[in-house]
Amino acid sequence: MRKLTKKERFQEKVLSKFHIYNSIFSTLPYENIADIGQLLPLFNDVCNDGYKKNKDPKSIVNEFFEKYCSNLSEEDKISLLFNFIQYVERQVVLFDAIEDAAFSEINNMDGVGTLRNLKESVESSNKKVELKKYLKRFKIRPVLTAHPTQFYPGSVLGIITDLSTAVKSNDLTKIKNLLSQLGITPFFKTKKPTPYDEAVSLSWYLENVFYSSIGNIFKYIKSNIFNNDFEYYDLVSLGFWPGGDRDGNPFVTTDITLKTSQKLRSDIIKNYYRDIRDLRRRLTFKGIEDVIIKIEDDLYRSIFETHKKPRISLEDLLEKLELIRNEIIEKHNSLYLDKLDNFIDKIKIFGYHFATLDIRQDSRVHSKVFYEIFKKALKNKFPKDYANLKESDKIKVLDKIQNIELSGDDFNDTIVKNTIESIIAMKTIQKNNGEKACHRYIISNNQSAINILEVFSMFKLCGWNNLTIDIVPLFETIDDLNVCKGVMETVYNNKKYRNHLELRGNVQTIMLGFSDGTKDGGYLTANWSILKAKESLTKISRKYDIKVIFFDGRGGPPARGGGNTYQFYSALGNLVESEQIQLTVQGQTISSNFGT
Repeated sequence: MRKLTKKERFQEKVLSKFHIYNSIFSTLPYENIADIGQLLPLFNDVCNDGYKKNKDPKSIVNEFFEKYCSNLSEEDKISLLFNFIQYVERQVVLFDAIEDAAFSEINNMDGVGTLRNLKESVESSNKKVELKKYLKRFKIRPVLTAHPTQFYPGSVLGIITDLSTAVKSNDLTKIKNLLSQLGITPFFKTKKPTPYDEAVSLSWYLENVFYSSIGNIFKYIKSNIFNNDFEYYDLVSLGFWPGGDRDGNPFVTTDITLKTSQKLRSDIIKNYYRDIRDLRRRLTFKGIEDVIIKIEDDLYRSIFETHKKPRISLEDLLEKLELIRNEIIEKHNSLYLDKLDNFIDKIKIFGYHFATLDIRQDSRVHSKVFYEIFKKALKNKFPKDYANLKESDKIKVLDKIQNIELSGDDFNDTIVKNTIESIIAMKTIQKNNGEKACHRYIISNNQSAINILEVFSMFKLCGWNNLTIDIVPLFETIDDLNVCKGVMETVYNNKKYRNHLELRGNVQTIMLGFSDGTKDGGYLTANWSILKAKESLTKISRKYDIKVIFFDGRGGPPARGGGNTYQFYSALGNLVESEQIQLTVQGQTISSNFGT
């Protein structure tokens, strides 16, 4: 029997099923739905024909109404077009659900690019030792960012998940019920989402996709490549921007940032609670069950007590699970040990932070804040003409700054107050959720070494000794990309900042913005400028024995500087440091890349 091609499998498993299930829409008990189902294909034909003839949109729409709905009032015409949009939105959701359900049947889950293929490839070429060494130093960090193109609310994402399951099992009754539910579920809210709403929306992917997926990736690598001797828990980590990204968004306040961090902790504990409940059903042995029940109770209460520290610390949780592990090995023939080990590994991967909440603000805001601090809090200690000094003289001034402890309450200016409070909030988040919860401060529109050193100085002014923060300059425009090498060399030559880098393991993260670069110079110029910038930054960092990590802001569609991620990183060459892959994933690319 001839094996179907991927295209033929797609037509059979996705397109054919879509046409079948799509016909259910017209049978749903909603007003005028049958008419909409009949008119929409006609509207599509008129649009295609008008587009080929170079007609403008208004002429195309008017032609449709004249041809098929000439008796409608203006209000009814608008209503019909709106209903078209609603209908198509739900068709797209249906298609997404069917495509998700058929993914493993359409794609070769053990083919090129999969972990199994990688394992078999290195084994056949006797390179398993080299792979092990590489995986111990390699890291991947997808960073989720909110964008208006991410249009599915959590309620719809839940329906897609359930719909995919129903499609897999061909449960027609459940499919029809879910389509009925979809028909009356709003796709948008009547008011603009707050930054916290955006955080809640994207946290759905953390809880329902990344938690299990990253756990499975780690489990496969640990058991199949390292024979269960692998404890490199930073191999895959997550970043998170909603609730922390202040650049251009004055609605991201300190309260929003703290609330988002509490949400992330609550969500990861929720996942731990589900896993411990599952373990409790298996680890019913004498001397173990009572410990499991106590852990389950502590985790459950900690889900809701977001303003307190968790009932059980991360250290105590791991210690108790290790004691249970030893008990199982010594007294119960290692029964269900693999399930317990998988759970322990996930705790070591995600901690109580789930994803690292990045803080970002524009360099021009920092400059304004710094001048205000100089004028009010440091007016008798530093030159009044600081703003007019040349860069080298400004650096000398900054080097004299000692650790004091400013408070947002010391200032009336809202921007100054919020900036100082955001720095203090990072310390609070680290105290409650661990250092990994919030350790990166990103400076967007970074144009000079002063932009970096002013932020570094602001942390000292806020009383932060032994700074557990990574300051990340973001070079975005073509002009900034052209000067970034000189900027970093100046910073590397600064003694105080260099001491800070030593405390951070001599590692410097640098972000490069594809979106603004593309808007500034076009797709080709932006990508070429970023490649050359990476080469020069790698060279200058190696000169100073600094390991540079590149964080790429390119995870959107091609129009925003994105594109095929695999091809992009494969093309960088040996002149670019590439032991870590960090990139933003935004908007619709989150659901298209990681499922719904």
